[in-house]
Amino acid sequence: MLQVIFLGTAGSLPTPDRSLPAILVNREGDLLLFDCGEGTQRQMMIARTGMMRLSHIFLTHLHADHILGIPGLLETMAFQGRENPLVIAGPPRTARMVSILNSLGCCTRDFEVRAMEMRPGDAVRMNGYTVTAIATQHSVPSLGYMLLEDMRPGRFNKERAIELGVPVGPMFGRLQKGEIVEIDGRVVRPEDVLGAPRPGRKIVYSGDTRPTAEIEEASRNADLLIHDGALADDMLEWAVETKHTTAGEAAALAARAGVRRLVLTHISSRYSEDTTPLLNDARKVFPETLIASDLMRIDVPLRDG
Repeated sequence: MLQVIFLGTAGSLPTPDRSLPAILVNREGDLLLFDCGEGTQRQMMIARTGMMRLSHIFLTHLHADHILGIPGLLETMAFQGRENPLVIAGPPRTARMVSILNSLGCCTRDFEVRAMEMRPGDAVRMNGYTVTAIATQHSVPSLGYMLLEDMRPGRFNKERAIELGVPVGPMFGRLQKGEIVEIDGRVVRPEDVLGAPRPGRKIVYSGDTRPTAEIEEASRNADLLIHDGALADDMLEWAVETKHTTAGEAAALAARAGVRRLVLTHISSRYSEDTTPLLNDARKVFPETLIASDLMRIDVPLRDG
């Protein structure tokens, strides 16, 4: 399972239909939160995500619309009896922010909140995948993130295994896990019955940014690119000034990178009534584009190859 839940998809200001930025990734039961705008804990409750399993919050930058949901989320976890540590990772000054959060109010938590400051290229190793920081270009220090699964074993050739004398049953599973098996004194190795290794899945989240070469490179052949698409193309000058991306620019980057699907988020409140201009600008360049909406879920399937 690799599922993305868009908890908040607004730009700098919430609207009646869009909460502030927050994206949850569920990878085989591991919960990772990317940005944590105000009200995120309520969105998690509505989405029934099981917030107590959350292990990391990855912040793209420290603007208020991306971080003000953290105090409430921490207190909700404390009320519910959380004991496991929580890691808050982000750009420089994240540790200072976490220190302030830990001293804010009269809170009594029975779990540790750990800060982790990251720079482009820094990676957090998880069980079967890695989250890597990407250089971005915003008005304050900022990062994007790439979630990349490990390579998967190649396809299991059942017929070849039987030819080699492997009995149908548990030995099949051992070979698929990379173990060597022995049959009547003969050794059968995984490479004897497995095809070439297959790539894992890749998700890239840009955060607030201008289009960058680093995001494009990280997004190469990604299964899903979630990119700042705050403005329509006719607002390019304002996008440049505020260090955001137009829908058409994000689509052009997705096309160059060869991604499978693009989702635009951080939608400006000026499109609260109608996101058609954004979608039209993007799909002219990259047809596989969606506009994120609050509580939208996207399952990222394994590739056939």
